[in-house]
Amino acid sequence: MNEEEIKQDTRTVEQIVDGMNLFDDDLMSMVFDGNIEATELLLKIILKKDDIQVESVVGQREFQSPVVGGRDIRLDILAKDSIGKYYNVEVQKKPEGAHIRRARFNSSMMDSRMLKAGQEFSELQDSYMVFITQTDIFGYGLPMYTINRHFEEIDDLFDDGSHIVYVNGGYKEDDEIGKLMHDFGCKESKDMYYSELAKGVRHFKEEGGRKIMCEAVEKYGDRRALDKQIELIKNLMESMKWSAEQAMVAMQIPDADKALLLQKL
Repeated sequence: MNEEEIKQDTRTVEQIVDGMNLFDDDLMSMVFDGNIEATELLLKIILKKDDIQVESVVGQREFQSPVVGGRDIRLDILAKDSIGKYYNVEVQKKPEGAHIRRARFNSSMMDSRMLKAGQEFSELQDSYMVFITQTDIFGYGLPMYTINRHFEEIDDLFDDGSHIVYVNGGYKEDDEIGKLMHDFGCKESKDMYYSELAKGVRHFKEEGGRKIMCEAVEKYGDRRALDKQIELIKNLMESMKWSAEQAMVAMQIPDADKALLLQKL
């Protein structure tokens, strides 16, 4: 890559960062990673619980499937409160990213890690799966959609501790949820209502953390390119009945990259 191409590439990354808001999972994960104050604000507003005390929060936490060949997941943020309840918060720009069965899958992956050998099932703590979607994916115009299991025959709650909440990012009324979703859509911290969120956005977009954010955008581009390569290899293997090696040779993939791709297949 020559000097002009490097400058152009840098400008593109800078423009991407300028256009980001909290509906972009890379920015959202960084703003909330280790940020107890912002995470408590978010959960208190969405879950309407003023007594939540967040003990820890991690951005981009990866859970590997316990099954060989099973699907791994990367959580945007994973939080734990002072009494051991777990919260997974995901942001999604596209409806397909917030499929209702993804909520079930994420919940099961969290649950499977809460108990140690010898613990009773009654010790399993509550878990909360929260999707913040940029649009109203259910179409009823509600600010939030809360899902809990219940007995159909007696119309009573089946309190197994599993909770799923979808937040409508298109909701813009002048209340706490409306202001929160307004802040998620802001590209500049000065336009935000909540200082707890504005401080994180300011740091990663406008101050010292911007370099880290730009590097994350570049890595995301690399991940997307890798995912595309893997998809093409799988398509060739299926359509041409080739081995992975044959597909990679046809795609002229360098030998140095083949080992990494084989691990991902």
